[in-house]
Amino acid sequence: MSEQDTLEQGLAQVAAAIADSSRARMLCALMDGRAWTATELSTVAEVSASTASSHLAMLQQQGLTACVRQGKYRYYRIANHEVARVVEQLMGLVEQGSLRSKTPARLRFARTCFDHLAGELGVRLHDSLIARGWLDASSYALTPEGEHHFAQLGVDCQPSGKRHFACHCLDWSERRMHLGGELGTRLLAHLLEKGWLVRGLGSRELILTARGQRLLQQQFGVVPL
Repeated sequence: MSEQDTLEQGLAQVAAAIADSSRARMLCALMDGRAWTATELSTVAEVSASTASSHLAMLQQQGLTACVRQGKYRYYRIANHEVARVVEQLMGLVEQGSLRSKTPARLRFARTCFDHLAGELGVRLHDSLIARGWLDASSYALTPEGEHHFAQLGVDCQPSGKRHFACHCLDWSERRMHLGGELGTRLLAHLLEKGWLVRGLGSRELILTARGQRLLQQQFGVVPL
């Protein structure tokens, strides 16, 4: 078998793993950035526990998910940021008109994109960082003003070197960019820790609190509609 045939076969296998509706539901659930048990994912996919285990084995075999052991329990998560980016981009390939009509307004407003903020709120925050001159639109490097502002907030601005420190990520519902990379991850963690945002139960939904609405406007100039 030639190298090209191997590549094509591998692509077909990954596509087949994603194509099943139950496995697709599992991947979408895992895009909230948290680790889930097989039982939780079986509920999401509406399949039996044994069927869920088979689905998860296939997803893991294709490098789409990873298993984390904690004592006697096993938790599953998206394998890495590259996989999360591909899943988010595939969501964007869904017919735009039907997607916007079927996606609940609360998810279009604010949700997780694996480990960073997405939706209308994420796009507004991204645009505000650039408009205020805190994030360079071409290099996605923090400017000195941006570093100063994030340091005042208590957000670590030192790159780890393990992935892009900051980058753009195409938002599938807004069709514009939101902030990804380490900075996006740390910023979302900060917003959750400080209670500006809270997670919705059992979904990717993020809920903007009254405190968060006030402070996002004060600190970032973000005024949600």
